[in-house]
Amino acid sequence: MPNEYGKEIPFDDQIAISVEGTYHVLKILAKHEIKATFFSTVVFAQNNPSLIGKILEAGHELASHGFYHSKFETAHLLSSKVALEELSGQEIKGFRMARMMPVDENEITKAGYLYNSSINPTWLPGRYNNFSKPRTFYHSAGTWQLPASVSPVLRFPLFWLSFHNLPLTTYQWIAKRTYLRDGYLNLYFHPWEFTDLGDKERFGFPAYISRNSGNKMIERMDSFLTYLKRNDYEFSTIWDFKLSIQKS
Repeated sequence: MPNEYGKEIPFDDQIAISVEGTYHVLKILAKHEIKATFFSTVVFAQNNPSLIGKILEAGHELASHGFYHSKFETAHLLSSKVALEELSGQEIKGFRMARMMPVDENEITKAGYLYNSSINPTWLPGRYNNFSKPRTFYHSAGTWQLPASVSPVLRFPLFWLSFHNLPLTTYQWIAKRTYLRDGYLNLYFHPWEFTDLGDKERFGFPAYISRNSGNKMIERMDSFLTYLKRNDYEFSTIWDFKLSIQKS
């Protein structure tokens, strides 16, 4: 992300920031007894095999986020799956493209994935326009597709930037309306959001990216999960959600 704003972050710092954030995420999930899906690049996993082990030991799902985060080739679909399986000893069932950018669904199927969660079914200027895509899960190109959650009608995205910038009560209201319409929520965040991103000289981030990061993000996520648990929302990994849909 800093590269997009003219800043270079040493590789070791990139890894350290995401490691720190991941530990915060694991602590929050453990507190609320929630299982989640972690999409990891091969580069991150190879540099942190012990952390990947902790994710799996806690009962979370590991899925592929590609080989690298900053570059992509179609061959990385298969190579990332194979590498993560060798490292983790687990079958890698799902894929999510970095930055939710377009990826050929047929190639995802050819690489052996059982689901794809790379679609944000809304319009994001300069990124993508997915208004033509279904809002909710569907089957395409031989693979189960699970788009990120957006609100009904207007397709307001419930992604990480919304979580950082909306009043928490507003975000919760939109999330509830979406849940009542769709019967589920598919929300995504990044480990580095749980670290302090306020140093503009270091990161170059505008306020809408760095707002409510670090400890504030930890507190907001804790409050949000408390709200969801209080309202009897159930939680699962993406793969377990897929299995529950099949059974129903």
